[in-house]
Amino acid sequence: MSAGILLGCIADDFTGATDLANNLVRAGMRVVQTIGVPRGPLNDDVDAVVVALKSRTLPAAEAVSQSLQALRWLRSQGARQIYFKYCSTFDSLPTGNIGPVIDALMDAMDCDFTIATPAFPDNHRTVFKGYLFAGDVLLNESGMQNHPLTPMTDPNLVRVLQAQTHRKVGLIDYAVVAQGETAIRERIAALKAEGASIAIVDAVSNDDLLRLGPALADMPLVTAGSGVAIALPANFGLRPASDTAALPPATGLRAIVSGSCSAATNAQVVHFIAAGHPALAIDPLRIAAGEDICAEALAWAGSHIGGGPVLLYSTAEPAAIKAVQGRLGVEQAGSMVEQTLAAIARGLVEMGVRQLVVAGGETSGACVHSLQIGQLRIGGQIDPGVPWCHATPPLAPQGLHIALKSGNFGSRDFFTSAFTRLRT
Repeated sequence: MSAGILLGCIADDFTGATDLANNLVRAGMRVVQTIGVPRGPLNDDVDAVVVALKSRTLPAAEAVSQSLQALRWLRSQGARQIYFKYCSTFDSLPTGNIGPVIDALMDAMDCDFTIATPAFPDNHRTVFKGYLFAGDVLLNESGMQNHPLTPMTDPNLVRVLQAQTHRKVGLIDYAVVAQGETAIRERIAALKAEGASIAIVDAVSNDDLLRLGPALADMPLVTAGSGVAIALPANFGLRPASDTAALPPATGLRAIVSGSCSAATNAQVVHFIAAGHPALAIDPLRIAAGEDICAEALAWAGSHIGGGPVLLYSTAEPAAIKAVQGRLGVEQAGSMVEQTLAAIARGLVEMGVRQLVVAGGETSGACVHSLQIGQLRIGGQIDPGVPWCHATPPLAPQGLHIALKSGNFGSRDFFTSAFTRLRT
């Protein structure tokens, strides 16, 4: 890398990393996403690097350790600004990991103030008076209260973050944001004078994020969902350009592997099946019983995949998930399904799949590791927050197009429209 990267990003899961990278590409940055912390320097001449970790649901100490390792590598590459990215639903356990990671990064960087906002209006995540909304409802009424790993029952972000950090958390509300850079900087100065070190920031539109962006130009550490990313490239003199999203032409078979149990992904599964496409449900209880579900799934896929995309999914409604968790335990049920889906993804690529959609953050992490993907080039957007990416893993050295979809993202027809958009 010739002159050092402009923006160094740390993402706490793999789909969130591509979500962030997607917004940076759209705003004019050339972006590479790494899977974990690289062992050495990158050869690519890019503007931003997103280090994708699988730290969202780890014990807080492990999440902190991995995040600090990523920080050290990014700073060694000359990153001018650091961006810690978490989910637009701000989901985490009461003990973290968002607060502990922010604290650790601030300590390591000797940073006295940063902001925190998961706002992503393009995907209907907005913050008003410090409360997080998903669409028209508060976060705790959106279905996130039923999340199997990180249930969110409190939409007040000041309160949620304050419980996770020893630093004082304040608020920059919509009335300040609406006035632009000068007012935001003045509010930051006032909060610092009051002893606050972190501020939740309101944003109900992209215009709010664009007004916020210039006020962050000299902030060493930014923490946010992916929404704020649309405003940061301009601080480095960059503007949107079509060539930043260019990927090689797509070839090969098409498949979808879905482990997300979100309402959005449930609707996408239903739509795909209703459209007449082949789909196979993966039963966690059969996996637990020791049945060779992977071999069975790949045999099924082999007999259907020639006619178009196939879907293999463990997606289920909240009641079904709780029943499985009750029998197997939360961690065992989740890990068991992830590893099975990852083995299926590997088998699909061995079968000739070169266009692969993976739904769900934990599932994406498991699949990327199984496929031994170390780096992704970020391409064009499918739906807000979800781009096509390109990798050259050992199983597909000529190239694999892959989309890592957060469970909550995407239109109802995402599983079919994704492949159409890759061809255009």
